[in-house]
Amino acid sequence: MFSWLGTDDRRRKDPEVFHTVSGGLKKLYKTKLLPLEEYYRFHEFHSPALEDADFDNKPMVLLVGQYSTGKTTFIRYLLEQDFPGMRIGPEPTTDSFIAVMQGDVEGIIPGNALVVDPKKPFRKLNAFGNAFLNRFVCAQLPNPVLESISIIDTPGILSGEKQRISRGYDFAAVLEWFAERVDRIILLFDAHKLDISDEFSEVIKALKNHEDKMRVVLNKADQIETQQLMRVYGALMWSLGKIVNTPEVIRVYIGSFWSHPLLIPDNRKLFEVEEQDLFRDIQSLPRNAALRKLNDLIKRARLAKVHAYIISSLKKEMPSVFGKDNKKKELVNNLGEIYARLEREHQISPGDFPNLKKMQEQLQAQDFSKFQPLKSKLLDAVEDMLASDIAQLMVLVRQEESQRPVQMVKGGAFEGTLHGPFGHGYGEGAGEGIDDAEWVVARDKPMYDEIFYTLSPVDGKVTGANAKKEMVRSKLPNTVLGKIWKLSDIDKDGMLDDEEFALANHLIKVKLEGHELPNELPSHLIPPTKRKLAE
Repeated sequence: MFSWLGTDDRRRKDPEVFHTVSGGLKKLYKTKLLPLEEYYRFHEFHSPALEDADFDNKPMVLLVGQYSTGKTTFIRYLLEQDFPGMRIGPEPTTDSFIAVMQGDVEGIIPGNALVVDPKKPFRKLNAFGNAFLNRFVCAQLPNPVLESISIIDTPGILSGEKQRISRGYDFAAVLEWFAERVDRIILLFDAHKLDISDEFSEVIKALKNHEDKMRVVLNKADQIETQQLMRVYGALMWSLGKIVNTPEVIRVYIGSFWSHPLLIPDNRKLFEVEEQDLFRDIQSLPRNAALRKLNDLIKRARLAKVHAYIISSLKKEMPSVFGKDNKKKELVNNLGEIYARLEREHQISPGDFPNLKKMQEQLQAQDFSKFQPLKSKLLDAVEDMLASDIAQLMVLVRQEESQRPVQMVKGGAFEGTLHGPFGHGYGEGAGEGIDDAEWVVARDKPMYDEIFYTLSPVDGKVTGANAKKEMVRSKLPNTVLGKIWKLSDIDKDGMLDDEEFALANHLIKVKLEGHELPNELPSHLIPPTKRKLAE
């Protein structure tokens, strides 16, 4: 628990007490950021006001992709069960936004009922009207995966002539609303059809400010040969590079996320490793949820500050009586110059400004005479929040993490590869021979013994110096060889007998084959004569 006293007249006289990160964020937002947003009409330009549910809700994963890329199947694969309202097919089947959430009983809550529930983080979606709400439902079901995260399934993005048909609501704006509030955005691509339609390109650009949340899945990769897969992967990276203008490469996971047999099993090992990486990324979301909400609030506060400077600057330029319309047109046309001036005057980063073209379009419909002048007190409160309060909350985030048990998504597909012989790496590398009655190293021990006896053993042991001469022949770095020595010298006498020497060579072979070394020696690798010593 943290408390701190204000030192100036902007702070309360009694200390602010924050019991939790989410409680602290709620309080800071309502007392310091929301007044600035309301005064400068931030919600009309950018994003609706945040509510308590936005700070309290579970981490959310947003799935986006063209139709028939396997979004709904991906959710079913994670949950390992059907969910209400699920439809799967090669044609565009999902025509609604479906929020898949935890519930005691299976059922569907329609959009209009959903946006009046204060416990759900969807109340502000009513701004998109009935055309959208008729296409928005919440599928509730009891599932262990959904105890930690919620998943948002989206309508398949259209291509060809279909994308010319209006949906009746601003599809990109809805996705942008979700992107601002979710913890992870997963873009799904089908390995068979990589064409990025105009609508999909527009959607990815709408998610532009949230690249840190974006991950890409190249799905159905088991249906093409390895050579084709390499070409498809290269083409996907090239296409994304033209749309997502960031110097960093977006992480692309390759796999086949459904429960059917692999059509071409050549890349099974690659798919397993990629799936494990993606699962680890999703499983980390509950642990990082508080930090993500803190990060999003900072982004919002920076944008709100810049918005306040823009609006107050436009207000200042407006004439008091005559020529308002002409001046408004002039200001809108010269908005880029206003951006540049504000950037210089207030030392604002160019990346903090809203999109110029979009802002000009929004300003066309506004009455500039209703804009407010610069109010330093409101801006100072936000500055104070960013400079002092957020730093205190950062400490609280770390403290909360250390006090809680490790939070991870459990159940469904996440459990499938944790235990038993189909766990990641089971029976491979250092895990080879885990179920054998015989010591696995014994298979190659005669070959290792020949080398051992050329190293002038004394009393059945070779010195560290002599063992080193042989081990460095592997060309592995000293750090790796040092770890192998530590694992192999079981009796810690600084020398290796024939069994320990054979074990060291076995571990060198494991590393040379591309597997990771264990941090501790697994029981099945301990030489039979040393097992009592290890106990």
